[in-house]
Amino acid sequence: MTESTRRIIDALLAVPKGRVSCYRDIARRAGLPNGARQVARALHSLSRKYGLPWHRIIRADGFIALKSGAGREEQTALLRSEGIEVSGAGQVTVKRKAPTV
Repeated sequence: MTESTRRIIDALLAVPKGRVSCYRDIARRAGLPNGARQVARALHSLSRKYGLPWHRIIRADGFIALKSGAGREEQTALLRSEGIEVSGAGQVTVKRKAPTV
């Protein structure tokens, strides 16, 4: 396993239950500013082996990347089971913390 793959795995495992992140941000946390596709490949090939929370990773625009019939329904169900709101179109409602005054 390469060092960059190890960093991607560590960043993925750091996404807590009930939260989501996007491919781009995981790549950045792993020190790969243009590595969103590497993150997608790691999720595809390593999720089962390492128990990665693949369902918590979405596109930067807030939508689930998987198409209907290709895993979107399963991802939606898993996210909802963690209390995350997902629209019928696959858009995740990201709740932001209120700014402190």
